[in-house]
Amino acid sequence: MNGHSQLQHVRRAWVLALPALVILLAVVGMAFSPAAQAAPPSYRLARADTLGGDGFWDCLACDQAGGRIFIARQDRIMVVDEAGGKLLGEIKGFDRAHGIAFDYASGRGFATSGGDSAVVMFDLKTLKVLGRIPAEPDADIILYDPATKRIFTMNGDSRNSTVIDPAAGKRIGTIQLGASPEFAVADGAGKLYANLADSSEVAEIDAAAMKVTRRWSIAPGRSPTGLAYDPARHLLFSACRDSLLIVSDAVAGKMVGKVPIGGGVDGCAFDPALGLAFAPCGGGTGTLALVQVEGPDRFSVLANVPTRRGARTIALDEKSHRVFTVTAGFGPTPPPTKEQPRPRPKLLPGTFTLLTLEPVK
Repeated sequence: MNGHSQLQHVRRAWVLALPALVILLAVVGMAFSPAAQAAPPSYRLARADTLGGDGFWDCLACDQAGGRIFIARQDRIMVVDEAGGKLLGEIKGFDRAHGIAFDYASGRGFATSGGDSAVVMFDLKTLKVLGRIPAEPDADIILYDPATKRIFTMNGDSRNSTVIDPAAGKRIGTIQLGASPEFAVADGAGKLYANLADSSEVAEIDAAAMKVTRRWSIAPGRSPTGLAYDPARHLLFSACRDSLLIVSDAVAGKMVGKVPIGGGVDGCAFDPALGLAFAPCGGGTGTLALVQVEGPDRFSVLANVPTRRGARTIALDEKSHRVFTVTAGFGPTPPPTKEQPRPRPKLLPGTFTLLTLEPVK
């Protein structure tokens, strides 16, 4: 083929490919076009159900199969009816209860007891404790990975992760993380992602091989806590204690955006159907930041919905799109001591409350 024929061939190929290219670019543009998507809803505080009881709290978990909210409450797990806000029961025997995870295949729940380095295994129907599995000091966040059918804890002070076979109820391994982990998520395809609080990084973990495969910085975000995952766009949302929500591309392994949020955040959630990330900010009077994706590297705060001071952790029901958080009334903060350099304010008796937020129709 001579040079002129080659040029004609190339031109003909471009002409034939041009319509398909135009369609592809249009589809990509529509995926992030606000006009092509239904406008995401705002939210309102719909209910405040007083549960009472003593003790501070940590994580919440939504049992969508059973319509219940599990709340880690210092020395126990409180189980609350999602629809009515009534206390259904409690799982006792914890020393600093932190995180809760569910394995529906085995019919078991798992919750961390950070003070005595254990994971408490319980029956999801009866709430009866079935056993205690050794973890590591400061066992904190816990999650179930559907790809490997394993339970993973994030052990803050130990800077590692404990791996558990939920069907056997046994510890099967440890993953060294090299930094203090906070919240973690599973992508459903065998990878886990964890916020590393003291190094301000995200770690990618091979759940089957039980090892860290990548890590990347999320600076300027510092002390990342809550973490959420957008499975459609493979985006990670890291809620940081310096009042930033950092967004990472999990495929590229890099930060792609940031948005300002309120202070006092300790959790994060993402609703795939609505395309919204939620960051509960318990500082000040309390707000729930609603963050929407506008483009591959464009993110904005849709609204800061009023909640209450101290409402810093979160659970999301993806079916009803309800968001849950908890708080209480606070008294004065005691002066710092050598044993307690950062004392917490005293809780007012009987004021512990479950807050339910719903989409505004």
